[in-house]
Amino acid sequence: MSVTKEEALKYHSEGRKGKIEVVATKPCYTARELSLAYTPGVADPCLEIEKNPEDVYEYTAKGNLVAVVSNGTAVLGLGNIGAAAGKPVMEGKGVLFKRFADIDVFDIELDTEDPKEIIRTVQLLEPTFGGINLEDIKAPECFEIERELKKTMNIPVFHDDQHGTAIISCAALINATEIAGKKMEDMKLVVVGAGAAGIACSNLYVTAGVKRENISMFDTKGHIHKGRTDLNEYKAAFAQEEAFDSLEAALNGADGFLGLSKGGLLKKEMVKGMADTPIIMAMANPDPEITYPDALEARSDVIMATGRSDYPNQVNNVLGFPFIFRGALDVKAKAITEDMKMAAVMALANLAKEEVPDIVKKAYSGEEFSFGREYIIPKPFDPRVLWKVAPAIAKAAIEGGVARKEIEDWHAYEEELKERLGFSQEIIRLMAHKAQENPKKIVYPEGENENIIRAANAVAVEGIGFPILVGRKEVIEDKVSELGFNLENFEIHDLKVCEKVEKYASQYHEKRKRKGITKVIAEKLMHRRPNYFGAMMVETGEADALISGVTAFYPETIKPALECIGVKPGITRVAGMHVLIRNGKAYFLADTSVNINPTADELAHIAILAADTVKDFDIEPRVAMLSFSDFGSVQHEESKKMRYAAQLVNELRPDIICDGEMQADTAVDSYILKNEYPFSKLQTHANILIFPNLSAANITYRLMDKLTSTTAIGPIMMGMNKPVHVLQRNASVDDIINMSAIAVVEAGK
Repeated sequence: MSVTKEEALKYHSEGRKGKIEVVATKPCYTARELSLAYTPGVADPCLEIEKNPEDVYEYTAKGNLVAVVSNGTAVLGLGNIGAAAGKPVMEGKGVLFKRFADIDVFDIELDTEDPKEIIRTVQLLEPTFGGINLEDIKAPECFEIERELKKTMNIPVFHDDQHGTAIISCAALINATEIAGKKMEDMKLVVVGAGAAGIACSNLYVTAGVKRENISMFDTKGHIHKGRTDLNEYKAAFAQEEAFDSLEAALNGADGFLGLSKGGLLKKEMVKGMADTPIIMAMANPDPEITYPDALEARSDVIMATGRSDYPNQVNNVLGFPFIFRGALDVKAKAITEDMKMAAVMALANLAKEEVPDIVKKAYSGEEFSFGREYIIPKPFDPRVLWKVAPAIAKAAIEGGVARKEIEDWHAYEEELKERLGFSQEIIRLMAHKAQENPKKIVYPEGENENIIRAANAVAVEGIGFPILVGRKEVIEDKVSELGFNLENFEIHDLKVCEKVEKYASQYHEKRKRKGITKVIAEKLMHRRPNYFGAMMVETGEADALISGVTAFYPETIKPALECIGVKPGITRVAGMHVLIRNGKAYFLADTSVNINPTADELAHIAILAADTVKDFDIEPRVAMLSFSDFGSVQHEESKKMRYAAQLVNELRPDIICDGEMQADTAVDSYILKNEYPFSKLQTHANILIFPNLSAANITYRLMDKLTSTTAIGPIMMGMNKPVHVLQRNASVDDIINMSAIAVVEAGK
């Protein structure tokens, strides 16, 4: 997937600069809270740690904090760009740690190329961090730095450029060897690239069973053999007695190839000379040593992995480092040992042999995966990696004697890992991938708006849908050109000259002629009001969904849609629902945008609409009717309304889990539900919250959106005969893309 330079720079610079921030995890708003957070209350944990240094894990964030340390001398694809220039990469690494394993990161860029200065600086950081991730430090200095830090520090030190690639590729090699019917100890392997990754991969392959003497390694000067006098100790460990005068000679009859060098280096003729069922891991980035199509053309029996996402078997470090550190931190490990690395290798290799669940298939446009030539390692977005690799690391640490903490209930630990991130935060990505399976035409009546154009371009490029922009043609084309986008990504309709205007005006007049709409009014609306034009596009089937509202107030969007498209059969009124995602959990709030003071009957139908919509997200709906009362604790007409609404849902749709009335904290707290209200149909927290009126719902979602670290999506319009969704005014590009994906999925039902 490609992005423009302008998009990348804007992503990193708009709003709060960069990609990370520090967020307090405890309240500090009152004088009492200040006294607890700082002086005098902070003295107590300080004294406890002074008495027992291990208590630093109990009273501080050390146990979930990793330092990503770099001097920017070997940034992937960029080379020695320096410490400051490498900082965006290190921030990005922190984002991945948080996204995939809920690990907090401080990125630390050191302005030095002296290994001793780096070593001493990192050693001094040990009281702060639970682990050290070395990143983008050039070889051979990286070997010296890691070796000394592992020897002298009492927390895990892990150079991901070495070991991350080694672990993922070793898992791939083990499975490829099995599929090829080969044995690790018999493998003849050619390695091109003798830097940090190449040497680390080779060392781990030896641990996995490949014989050191069977590895032929090449650097920029050629084959590494014992006749050379320019080898450092790390390369010398792989020097062979026999010298190959070319890569082609070394590959003749070889079982495997590992490339960590440059694109295009491996030729088809070389592949043809390899042994039966050759295993090729071509991981130069962005262009591999040989492309997947070329390798297959050379040899139909090849098993191949690359670093690219558009080819099968992507070797991606994100399959390793977040989960390796997660497991190490959870047992307060003192180091990451060879046994722990091999535990990660085997966990990944074994996971590839398990049946692939639907959630993974849907993340990759419904593609089917099963253990074989094109699936030898798990996919990077497979959520199971977290609760497969982290426990394997933790067990190996405990068995190896480097863990400070034991885990007694492994099932509970696995559930804790699942809850740490939760499936709910995957829903945005899930909807996007569902949309990519069956993209639809989306009309954007506010086609001149820059955010709309940016989002529409992403929708087109990512295969979510086919965008239709309504607006002045010359204005849209100028903005598209300024943004560096391809005009071919868009269908544009200018109401001043569009031939469809007259047709839509006639059809709209026919629909509304007995409701005060004359031909003249219909023509004016179609010529001057893009939302009417867009709604008629959807009604006539020339578009599948409509997205609007960035520059308009709510009635300006919903009124044309109701008049042109109408509601589903059997639906008396539409409703709006917002999705709030916080701490890995998704909550669906309704009605947040349409019905001011609905009756019990209307609330029941809103709840049913919401439940059916939530199923589209592959989430089991659990509905709570909210009030200021818990199950009759207060007798009032308002609480009785919610109680009756719950009863109606249970009568009309017994397949939906619904209960109430209940207070909001009861609805979202599984402990309260289980212990205080064991009779409730909800034995775990509700994910659909139905509010008694528009004021309560609207106020709640807006406060949550502004005052907490919550992602808000919506409103999702429920009950319309065809997909129409109203954006919040000034919605961001991501908001528009997300809503577009939801609309496409709805249109495809």
